[in-house]
Amino acid sequence: MTLPANDAFTLGLPHDPARIGIPSSSKIPFVSSPKARSPSASLRAKPSSARQMSVERHEPHPSRSPPPQSSANGISNGSAVRQRKRPRSASPTSDPASSSRSTELSKPARPPVDWEIPRKTLHSSIGFLTLYLYASNGNPRTVVYALSLTLAVIVPADILRLNSSRFEWLFERCLGFLMRESEKKSTNGVIWYIIGVIFVLTVYPLDIATVAILILSWADTAASTVGRLLGPYTAPLPRSIPLVPFVPALRLPLAPRKSLAGFVAGSVTGAAIALGFWGWFAPVHDAQLDFHLPAGFVEAAQETLPAQAAQLVGRAVEAVRASGLPIGRWIGLGTLGTVCGLVSGTAEALDLGSLDDNLTLPIISGGCIWGFFKVLEYFTGSG
Repeated sequence: MTLPANDAFTLGLPHDPARIGIPSSSKIPFVSSPKARSPSASLRAKPSSARQMSVERHEPHPSRSPPPQSSANGISNGSAVRQRKRPRSASPTSDPASSSRSTELSKPARPPVDWEIPRKTLHSSIGFLTLYLYASNGNPRTVVYALSLTLAVIVPADILRLNSSRFEWLFERCLGFLMRESEKKSTNGVIWYIIGVIFVLTVYPLDIATVAILILSWADTAASTVGRLLGPYTAPLPRSIPLVPFVPALRLPLAPRKSLAGFVAGSVTGAAIALGFWGWFAPVHDAQLDFHLPAGFVEAAQETLPAQAAQLVGRAVEAVRASGLPIGRWIGLGTLGTVCGLVSGTAEALDLGSLDDNLTLPIISGGCIWGFFKVLEYFTGSG
């Protein structure tokens, strides 16, 4: 059964010709006859609307059109309706390699390390010159006079550099590669270096002064270099450590900007300097460094310990004496190296405000080592 032409309009029914690709009349939207126009329907008609009212054309032999076939995705074939593309969003199961790459790109780049090669080379060369002067029996007074004359030239030049822009430009053009950026607006570090060397050569014994200069020259360089290389991968130093155990009032201030890697490098280098200098280069007198058991210690231990343990102690002491090995000296030298290493690393890590470490490092390390020798002299009775 077919409907008349005037009654054949539908509201988006399945037999709508527009949904199967047949265009409707643009002149009369709802009536197939060109003689009539539906004003209400024309007001509702919108060409861009997806759900548009349409009218079937009057066929000579009208027949019911077959329903459109639906595709697998539920959309009828021949449909003129376009689906909007959804914007792509980041999937929760994204590639881990790309996410890690984006994370690496988002991290700030590490600034390049300034190794200060010219400065460190000059800094370390002073140690070799000091060893040469000590081995050649150089007079420390002559060295002090030469350093004092050098200081008399450098100090006025540094004052002029800080007060004259033209001289500052000339000075930094010639010697700026040996200076740090922090020293270009303050006192040159070479001045503090020379004052520290003059102090230890004047006040301390010659061997202790030599070791203090070697610590300044080599331990400070090792701590700075290793700290720049491995410092970002190790923990920073605490702000302070107790000077005496279980006494929190007495504490040593440390520099948190320095790292554990630099402290270890300075300590190991200081211990190696002490062992090499006093164990091989300039051996210390046996009475000052030899470690020996107090008189009657072995007999008292044998009386206190059980019989079997006392026999083992007696045999061990006799075996050491029969071997002729300087066990006591090795113990004393090892103790000296350990003390000098800790003193070197701690003195380099101290935070003493505006004082330059080129001044404080030789003075503090030399004074602590001298005090250690005084303690040895007190307990060994050698003076």
